[in-house]
Amino acid sequence: MTRGGFICLVIICICSCQTRKKDAAVPDLAAEREALMETDRKFSDLSVEKGMKNAFIEYIDSNGVLLRPNQMPIVGAHAIDYLIQQNDTSYKLNWEPQKVFVSKSADLGYTYGLYALHPNGVDTVIYGTYVSIWKKQDDGSWKFVLDTGNEGAEEE
Repeated sequence: MTRGGFICLVIICICSCQTRKKDAAVPDLAAEREALMETDRKFSDLSVEKGMKNAFIEYIDSNGVLLRPNQMPIVGAHAIDYLIQQNDTSYKLNWEPQKVFVSKSADLGYTYGLYALHPNGVDTVIYGTYVSIWKKQDDGSWKFVLDTGNEGAEEE
């Protein structure tokens, strides 16, 4: 094979590889955003139904990170251990996602919104804001990889 023939062959291979990348399935970002928003809503519903602890354990990624006030980040197995030790019997926690973002590759996203903590036997409700960063799992479901919140939001 001549040098010119070899160069042509390389160019053809490069062009065909680029064409394949363009032909690869492009995620439906609107559908992915709706799926992530629905996941966050179901996460909140589970928190009300079965308690904060069960909900967070169900939806945390195995390498998930919890950012909590006055603590260093709690990561992975330590985060799960932290959640297991929580006593969530004296309150109900729910939230409503306000916004969602999903990456172009549809494998990462985030939600943020308002939460409400309802202590049992008290008329007071504590409001705050939260953000959760989500990672799509191999089975297509979403698990959060980082969760944090701030107390003090006014109810709108």
